[in-house]
Amino acid sequence: MKKKILIVDDEPAIVSYLEMVLQDQGFDTLTAGNGNEALEAVRKNRPDLVTLDITMPEASGTRFYKEMRTDPELSQIPVIIVTAVTGLGGDKYAYEKFISNRRLVPAPEAFFPKPIDREAFIQAVNGLLAA
Repeated sequence: MKKKILIVDDEPAIVSYLEMVLQDQGFDTLTAGNGNEALEAVRKNRPDLVTLDITMPEASGTRFYKEMRTDPELSQIPVIIVTAVTGLGGDKYAYEKFISNRRLVPAPEAFFPKPIDREAFIQAVNGLLAA
């Protein structure tokens, strides 16, 4: 049975790219364009992994991530954050540092700044879904 990955991003080009990369690796993909759609999709479809953008309309990735991580039924689904959010001085890992130091929710399993390092991304996905 193929593993399902939910791609959460509001940029159609990023969604298409991630779908192509993941489907080429043999995964089934689902998509959501904002945090509200993502929460509904994750509850309904129980994906094996979620890739998550941070800056989206309606409901941000940060809000979705917190809701998912505090829900006992969803908290064990691995999350890879894929974002263009940068910090002061353009530090592309500033958001990773921020989200990894939150007290209320655990850090994501992986973090990739945009543009994505394709090979490292595939390696992270395969590593998380190797079971």
